[in-house]
Amino acid sequence: MKLLLICAGGMSTSMLIKKLEKYAAENGIEDFVCEAHGVAEFPELYKDWDLTLYGPQISNRADSLRQTCGEDYPLGKIEPADYAIGNATNIFKQVNKLLNK
Repeated sequence: MKLLLICAGGMSTSMLIKKLEKYAAENGIEDFVCEAHGVAEFPELYKDWDLTLYGPQISNRADSLRQTCGEDYPLGKIEPADYAIGNATNIFKQVNKLLNK
């Protein structure tokens, strides 16, 4: 699974990535790849990823992101509380829902 995280500049999600990678390893989620990038890079990147989650700090860009990737692409906002504490369990629940698993 390839998860793209989008935030304002691609920096604030680095700690979240570590928590997601740890969760994936502990729960037998194989082939998990996760990277964080700034919102400006989204149009060039999203097609190479299985899904994208964006940070709550760029919620105001949700419509633009959706227009870029279309309705069929799995795209979702990380809930602010989950983002703030790096709640990997809830974030993976969201991932599975977006991927219809």
